[in-house]
Amino acid sequence: MKVLQPQGWPRPKGYANGIATRGEMVFLAGIVGWDAEERFPSGLVAQFRQALENIVALLAEADARPEHVVRMTWYITSRDDYLANGREMGAVYREIMGKHFPVMAVVQVVALMEAAAQIEIEVTAVVPD
Repeated sequence: MKVLQPQGWPRPKGYANGIATRGEMVFLAGIVGWDAEERFPSGLVAQFRQALENIVALLAEADARPEHVVRMTWYITSRDDYLANGREMGAVYREIMGKHFPVMAVVQVVALMEAAAQIEIEVTAVVPD
């Protein structure tokens, strides 16, 4: 995996501007932070933790690991909650995903399809040949 970082550009914090890689591609749908019984924990950070745990479980089904993730798109229902919980979410991310920072985008939306969901994350991973 090659991180794309043009000379002179400031290094992004917590994500990469671009990645080039080869291998088997794995695509995950929008994953929300509910458990196996479709129950949501209370709060953005708790839902974020559960969503990442769900993502890691799905990746394992394709013999993929967190370090194989090349792209994440996060859909959140509150920019203010996201900004207020940034440090805690960063710690949760590093605990579950490690110090691997793929290409990311975070988008605030009015609502998600699951009414109790506060975050939904789409993932693309590439398992090396």
